[in-house]
This record gives sequence, C-alpha cells and structure tokens, in this order.
Amino acid sequence: MNFKRPRGTADILPEDQPYWGHVYDVASKVANQFGYHRIDTPTFEDTNLFERGVGNETDIVQKEMYSFEDHGGDLITLRPEGTASVCRAYIENGLHNLPQPVRMYYAAAMFRYERPQAGRVRQFHQFGVEAIGDASPEVDAEIIELGWKYIADLGIKNVTLRINSLGDAEGRADYINELEKYFLSVADQLPKVDRDRLTRAPLRVLDSKAKETQALANAAPKSIDFITGEAKEHWEALLALLDNLEEVYPDFSYKVDHRLVRGLDYYNRTVFEFEPSDVSGSQGTLIAGGRYDPLMGILGGQETPAIGFAGGLERLILELKKLELPVPSSKGPEVVVVTLGGAGSAGAALASGLRAASVSTVLAPKRSMKAQMRFANQQNASNVVILGDREVENGIASVKSLREGGGQAEVSLDAASIAAHVLASGNQ
Repeated sequence: MNFKRPRGTADILPEDQPYWGHVYDVASKVANQFGYHRIDTPTFEDTNLFERGVGNETDIVQKEMYSFEDHGGDLITLRPEGTASVCRAYIENGLHNLPQPVRMYYAAAMFRYERPQAGRVRQFHQFGVEAIGDASPEVDAEIIELGWKYIADLGIKNVTLRINSLGDAEGRADYINELEKYFLSVADQLPKVDRDRLTRAPLRVLDSKAKETQALANAAPKSIDFITGEAKEHWEALLALLDNLEEVYPDFSYKVDHRLVRGLDYYNRTVFEFEPSDVSGSQGTLIAGGRYDPLMGILGGQETPAIGFAGGLERLILELKKLELPVPSSKGPEVVVVTLGGAGSAGAALASGLRAASVSTVLAPKRSMKAQMRFANQQNASNVVILGDREVENGIASVKSLREGGGQAEVSLDAASIAAHVLASGNQ
C-alpha cells in the first residue's frame, strides 16, 4: 500500500522547521510585548457555534467546514477559524469577571475544505489575537499596531494597511439597501456567482475576486457615507490614531478601501487587512481582522465589544521565502560523540551522562572517523568528543570544538568534566 497525505495538507519537514519556529517565536514575543496572553481551544467544536457565529450565508459554513456526527450523535466541526472558539471560551469560563479588556492570542491549526493553492491549504495554521471588553478606538489602533509590528519584526517590508468601517446596525441597513439597488442596476454585468451572492448577502459582492465585479464595486456606494453618531466618532478617532502610528513607524502606511468588508457576519465598525504593496508578486493578504461587537450576544453571552485579527502562517512563510529573508537556523547539539574501535559502549554511556548534565548530545553512527566527523558537521554540532580504545584505557577524551577558531583538548573521561569544558568553551 502506498499511503499519501490527504490533499490540501502538508508535512512540515525538519528543513522547514526554522521558518515555523521563527514565526511562532516572533508571534509570542510581540503578543507578550502588548500584554496578550495565550489561549488554546479545542480543535473541534459544536457545529452550531460556527453556524451562528460565522454566519450561515458565508462560504465557510456553506462550503468549507469539516463537519461530522460523532459516535454520541453530536454534530461536530473542526474549527475553521479561531474567533468564535475564543469567544465561546470567554463566555463559558466567565472571563467577563476579569479586568477588561481581556487580551488573548493563539497559534493553532484550522480546517477548511478549499481548493488547494499557494498559501491556502485545507489544514492551515493561524496566529490570531483578540481584545475583548473594550469598545474604544484606542484598542482598535492597538490591535492594528500589534499586527503591523508582527509583520515588521518578521522582516517583511512594503506592507500597506487597508481599512474601512462598516458602521453599526442602523446605518448599515440603509447602506445595504443602497448597495443592493446599485448592484441590481448592473446585475447583467456580474458573473453568476456574484448574482447569487447579491440575492443572499449584498455586502459579499464587494468581497468578490472577479475582476469585472471589482471594477463595478469601485463605483458602488461607500459604507463610511452612511455611518453616523458614535460609529462616525469612533472612525474619525481611529484615523487620527493611525496618523500618529505613521509618525511612530516610518514604514507604516494605510489607505481607506471602500470595497473592504471581510467575509464573516460578525464584523461591525472597523475592518482591516495588511497586504504587501506589490500584491501581484505576493501571496495576498497577510493579516486580516476587525471589530465584532455583536458576536458575544449572537453566541448567547452578554453584549461585549471586541476586536481581533488572524494571519495564516503558511502565507507568511511563503512571503519570507519569496523575499529571501533570513531566519534563525536550527541549533545543533552541543556535542556529537565519535567512537572508534571498541569504544562504542563507553561512548553510549558518556552520551547518557552528558544528557543527564543538560548538555545536548548525539551519538554518531558507528562508521569511519571521516564519516562520523562529516555527520557531526551535518548536525551543526558545536563540539565532538572522540573516544577510541586508547582514550578509554587512559581515562581521557579528546574534545574538539567545531566553532570558528575552536581548539582541541584532552579532558578527563567523565561526563561532569567534559560538560564543564564544553560549557566553558561555549561562553568564551
């Protein structure tokens, strides 16, 4: 039998792990700088959570969810996105009793049945942040700044923030009516998929990937022309805060995009995306998110303001590779033990002793001296400890540093002495 990984999934091999370790490390570091704490939620949830939270008319619910009935008869879905799960955890665990806002981040696998392509697979990974319990534009700006700093700290430059406001429910109803009238007037120019969207969810037509629809959408009514009252004040205050970020970060820039609506039902007011300025040569959107004040109530909790974003790690890694940005290499072992003649047993015992002394150690496969030294270099080892019959008989070991400018010395054949020598030479 010839087993293969399922379509739309990937094996993350050791050679790619430095990229994954890098994006995870930077995500954790930046989130902690902003005072966000990690949360992990189950890989699968009650299907109703996503049907109610994400929206029955979305492509995710209609076409992309991995849902099944388990042995107990419950309808379960592998999570297609992280926000609904975090909100469920916030409600279920009484996090509203904590000082607000509650700042959380996650890095986890998601699942959507999509047509696999570059940067888009059926099991993918996201880094996401959520700030729950504060309606202020300052928190919107904080979330946007966090996303910007994450991308910048990865070394990705020439990135633009696209931003829009969907307003609140009152103004949005008028906006959607005008939007529907406009698209009905040009419906004969829309592809069938967007004519179908128009009958179900007019806002989604703005999110179309069809070029003819995008051209028509440029002349469509603008959501910010329909926002009033607090929503308008929130929008104007946010733009002022973004102007300030342009002064703090010389490379930061933003533009208002009237076609930006995002594809999920729970968004209101602020929506945004970060994308490389040269979209044609990139993998598209790197991070996207927005405010979702209605979601807690939709899920049965108290009405609670919230905002967040998520970014696909596969897409970010493709961007790192495209730009040929360096990432920290995998750290090799401190020691590779090389044995000759009948010293195999002594070498194995020494390797165990070094590990017990917290020195990372690998025992080289029993081959020629030249092959074992080549193995040590391939492992990116810092040192080799060479043991032959003479060394074992005389109670010594030859320790050779593989670092640039490193030397070689004979050390007493016991794990404590060799560990002390290796650690001392590494600190020089």
